[in-house]
Amino acid sequence: MTVPASRVRRRPRTPGRLLPLLLATALLLPVAFLVVQGHRLVDADRELAERERLGVEYLRALGPVTEALVDAQTAAVAGRPVPRDALDRAVEDAAAVDARIGGELRSTERWAGLRAKLEGLPSRSLTDPETAFTAYGEVTDLLLALHGKIRETSGLIRDPGADSYFLQDGVGEEMPEATVAAGRLVDLAVLAQRRPAADQARTVGELATLRFAALQPAGDLVNDLQTVVDTSESADIGAGVLTPFDKYQRAVEALGALSQPRGRTQDLDVAKLAAARTQAQTAARELQPVLLDEIDRLLRQRIDQLDRDALLILTAGGVAGLLLLALGASGWLPARRGGRPTGRDTPAGGEPADATAPTPWEPPTPPGRLPTGPVLQPAGRGTEPDRWRPFDAAR
Repeated sequence: MTVPASRVRRRPRTPGRLLPLLLATALLLPVAFLVVQGHRLVDADRELAERERLGVEYLRALGPVTEALVDAQTAAVAGRPVPRDALDRAVEDAAAVDARIGGELRSTERWAGLRAKLEGLPSRSLTDPETAFTAYGEVTDLLLALHGKIRETSGLIRDPGADSYFLQDGVGEEMPEATVAAGRLVDLAVLAQRRPAADQARTVGELATLRFAALQPAGDLVNDLQTVVDTSESADIGAGVLTPFDKYQRAVEALGALSQPRGRTQDLDVAKLAAARTQAQTAARELQPVLLDEIDRLLRQRIDQLDRDALLILTAGGVAGLLLLALGASGWLPARRGGRPTGRDTPAGGEPADATAPTPWEPPTPPGRLPTGPVLQPAGRGTEPDRWRPFDAAR
């Protein structure tokens, strides 16, 4: 006999089902905050690297302007015709670069003032070499100030990489200062031959100042490049910079030796000094694009690494978000019903029947024969006559 079990109504599990969702939401918020902050920092570093590349492009355009201006100053002081063609071409190229990226680097106003000064320089040599020396000196000062402006606004002066920092310091500050000072040193040596003897003491002091102004940045440039070559982990830096670097270093050493006054007269060999200055300027012309290309290569590598970092941050944040969403959704999924028996499957006095147990195989019964195995009896009174029981005699 089977005793039906009473069905008990279960209470809804709303608080227990909300707990995983609340926990997933609480964890999702800080994960999203960290992903957004990390992505912003990577974007800021990438924007800085892109702006530094603009600074490299601008410095590349200022190199020919510096060289052409120094050559024009030397010609004006010596009384020769000023080579305006090279200077005009360099100015036009720099103006095109400023028109394209000068607004972002905030250099348009400063370049406009410098260009006005450059175009105002006379195409012919001035009658007074001293006046020409002073006029060109003012323009070269503005040009050096523009170099500093570009390094500052582009972020090159704050570059976080060791190699790129020393390279930009050398090519963006030390090299143009050394080139301008070397040109002034040779031009002042030419003027010293024309000055009266009463101005000899003043001329010697000015020559000593310009000698220091030319050799000090050139020495700093050599030290910067030597530091990069010795400490850099990249083999490309040493291979690409070493040859023009050695040539520039030898030219600077020759310039320093020839600019040293000789004897009591403090005279200088102007011809040899001018030749040494030309060698140093030629070496600087070869070295500048090599250094700028190396800086640009390092910046492009940094940008590629930042792009990979940004992708990694987004991927990690997406995986974490999916896991947290899965955790929150697990509490709302219906519980899987197992094979736990109910009261309806439990006999009156025995163990619960296993509903999943397979029915044993029985051979088929031929017609006219009773089955040999146990036969289930229907509930209630059957049509079969009652058999004799042991206690029927006592009735």
